[in-house]
Amino acid sequence: MSMARTEAQDSGARQGAGILESRLTRLGREEFARDVWGRTAVLTRGASDFSDVFSPAAVDELISRRGLRTPFLRVAKDGSTLPESSFTAPAGVGATVADQLDDTALWRAFEDGATLVLQALHRTWEPVAELVSALGTELGHPVQANAYITPSQNRGFDAHYDVHDVFVLQIAGSKRWVVHEPVVPDPLRDQPWTGHRAAVAERAAHVAPHLDTMLRPGDVLYLPRGWLHSARAQGEVSVHLTLGIHVRTRYALAEHLMRAALAELAADPSMRRSLPLGTDAPDVLTDLVRERLLAAVADADPAPLFHRAHRSAARPAPLGPLAQLAALHRLGPASPIRLREALAPRLDGARLFTRVGYLDLPADDVAPVARLLDGRVRTAGDLGLPLAGRLLRAGVLVPADR
Repeated sequence: MSMARTEAQDSGARQGAGILESRLTRLGREEFARDVWGRTAVLTRGASDFSDVFSPAAVDELISRRGLRTPFLRVAKDGSTLPESSFTAPAGVGATVADQLDDTALWRAFEDGATLVLQALHRTWEPVAELVSALGTELGHPVQANAYITPSQNRGFDAHYDVHDVFVLQIAGSKRWVVHEPVVPDPLRDQPWTGHRAAVAERAAHVAPHLDTMLRPGDVLYLPRGWLHSARAQGEVSVHLTLGIHVRTRYALAEHLMRAALAELAADPSMRRSLPLGTDAPDVLTDLVRERLLAAVADADPAPLFHRAHRSAARPAPLGPLAQLAALHRLGPASPIRLREALAPRLDGARLFTRVGYLDLPADDVAPVARLLDGRVRTAGDLGLPLAGRLLRAGVLVPADR
């Protein structure tokens, strides 16, 4: 049976708590990691008031006033995705953009029962972006956000599973969720539910659900990847936000390890040598290659590839070019500066790796840069004006408010 938390069990957000505890589960990070993460579904009633994060008014603004293009929105009806041409149109005079959202077409599709899916909201709606950034930092895994807007008594998609963990945040209306345990535990990204369609349908139709519940505004449902789910709006329009956690797995670490080992073998002239003419690979050569590969794996360091993949999986915090240029022009010893958020910085010797590239540092700059990694606001004089200017130009530092 599912785990659930209620307001009676805990008195809401605690001062100084992370996003998990204060807004999503009322569980501290350690408790969540030990009892829940990747293991079981958790329903938290009345977890938070999310009106500061997203709302029906935000949906209308994004669709009608922000000039969104595909693929920032998709539309589904009766379990199938509609073609983009059915809800996009040219932008009009002065904007030769043929695939902007057509709000009239979307209204007609929605009124006819279609579900609207606003994708990558962490790129288009700032309050969602801030929540996603904080959660990704807390979990140590990249996070994205989609919103699902479903008319009353309609479902968007058939029972399926995701290849990433999700937090479902009910924003408006109510939605019935039916959740079943996995047919493929912990699926990888190349193991989607469509490859197990019959097993998914069989379990959803003939096995008692693990959870059958109604989500109302403020409720949060956590589902590990692989858990089957379907949802249907009830007597009014439902809006929910899905935070997708793209988990880094042991298999991914193995992939990085193998890439590092193969790169080492590629630098070995004996491994690049052609096999003998007129023969398949004889056992002696196979054994030799296997022995050399195992040695390369034992010596390989996957950390650089692993960290590079982590950095590329998300974007740093927004940077305004005009504000950045103004900060550079007025830079002085008392100018407040700070590390740009969500950079995933890593200092390896005298090289600073970030999501915006890497910088090689003079020996004297390593210690000041190391101090920057705590994210605190400092002054340009603390670093030295030349270093502060270089890091502003690189997009690593941004101006800060005291």
